[in-house]
Amino acid sequence: MKKPIERLKPKQGQHLRLAVQAAFVLLCLWIGWEFIRFYQTSLDPAIPPTPRPPGVEGFLPISALMTLWYFLQTGILHTVHPAGMVILVAIILMSLVFKKAFCSWMCPVGFLSENIGEFGKKLFKRNFVLPVWLDIPLRSLKYLMLGFLIMVVFFQMSAQDLRAFLDSPYNKVADVKMLLFFARPSATTIYVITGLAVLSLFVKNFWCRFLCPYGALLGFVGLFSPFRITRNDDACTDCGKCAKVCPSAIKVDKVKRVWSDECTTCLECVDVCPVGHALEVKAHRKFKGVKPVLVMTIVVLIFLLTTGFGMLTGYWNNSITPEEYSRRIQEIDKPIYDHNYGYAPPEPSSPQTAPGEIQ
Repeated sequence: MKKPIERLKPKQGQHLRLAVQAAFVLLCLWIGWEFIRFYQTSLDPAIPPTPRPPGVEGFLPISALMTLWYFLQTGILHTVHPAGMVILVAIILMSLVFKKAFCSWMCPVGFLSENIGEFGKKLFKRNFVLPVWLDIPLRSLKYLMLGFLIMVVFFQMSAQDLRAFLDSPYNKVADVKMLLFFARPSATTIYVITGLAVLSLFVKNFWCRFLCPYGALLGFVGLFSPFRITRNDDACTDCGKCAKVCPSAIKVDKVKRVWSDECTTCLECVDVCPVGHALEVKAHRKFKGVKPVLVMTIVVLIFLLTTGFGMLTGYWNNSITPEEYSRRIQEIDKPIYDHNYGYAPPEPSSPQTAPGEIQ
């Protein structure tokens, strides 16, 4: 008698993913609260400042990318926003293993966008999928933005230019500028955020799918990932449920292995599949599938081990003193803290290692 194919517990992957998402959102909220307290106490030199949470640098991807590129070019670890680079490395490592797993398992923006889309689905009884002739051009926008960023950072900025930017007054308070961007939003900011929220009601993950250059970078890195959603032709019943639930609109039922740069290893297709082992996460078709609990464990471990390594090696807290932060926060409305103010590259005679760097 043929042994029945084992079926995973319904929604097992989604329950695990929700648990990780919730934990990461709570972590981000705590970081945000601590950073607000740090900002408020820094406004008054007479008050002992609240410690600044280094994790806030995870929201400075451009500075993190510049720091990483500067390190790869010079071997020097710049210490203005070191935690940002460590977090970026952790996210890239996740993508090298499980494609854009960060986007669906940890990203707070992705979590928010996903749930707005779920609310829209309940409101309108469906999420809308744009026609191919419109979807492809819109998806190219995030790659165009990523391409522009790479062209400027990787090809137009020398190591001296990178160091000058990383040492600039603007970059030193980029985290504070980000806080004020949301605390004191302009009318344009409000309109744009509202517009994105409304569009996300109709098209699930609108920002992530069409506009996020961070997601574009991880999508490119994920192309080198060995682990992919793999379909077993012998077990598949061609029900098409996997394609219907895929938030990235990938036709999972038509391919043997999912190579798409849009896949986030969210496991929704695996969870909805009515046949055990018809869809699995595999490094190769002939290998054994990776269960959702192991996907979760590896994703979380990559993040914890990478950030933990940064903390243990001292490359986590930045080199800006509370006194300097207090002074700069009190004068943050000066023109020198505008991102387009400009910066002067260091003189040729300046030492290779600046005060904000370690070798």
